[in-house]
Amino acid sequence: MSRPAEEFGNDTSLEAAWAVKASEHADIYFNIVCSVDPKVLKLTPHDDEIYQQCRQQFPDLPVQKLNEDLIKSEPEKVKWRKFCMAFESEVEDFSFATLLRLDAGEEYSQANTLVVPRVQFYAIELARNREGHNDGLRSRFKPQPRGKTVAR
Repeated sequence: MSRPAEEFGNDTSLEAAWAVKASEHADIYFNIVCSVDPKVLKLTPHDDEIYQQCRQQFPDLPVQKLNEDLIKSEPEKVKWRKFCMAFESEVEDFSFATLLRLDAGEEYSQANTLVVPRVQFYAIELARNREGHNDGLRSRFKPQPRGKTVAR
């Protein structure tokens, strides 16, 4: 997967590999925020800058509970693309497709998940962690060894 994207076209095996990797990332992240105080989590070496830029460029973004239009509408896509590209040389895999929960108080599910670039995931989850929106997860869900969480 280190070759240029143009070489792959619509390769179904590549899509399956992405889905597995994205699902594993989601399981690991959710287990972590269900296990420790999210305010102390460090997601990247650039957390402070990502969070500050996110809140500077999207001060009113309701990170606790998002809807797809806040992320994927045409005007928002333009703003988010500019935000993401600013981290191209700083954040590893900055554009890798990553699963994001729309409602911070809920677990990953088909209805509560959106695919976003990795740095956008970081921006939103850093805001949720620092602003306390992921705090209730530890009391509602317990981590599972295989990455499957269950409600308490």
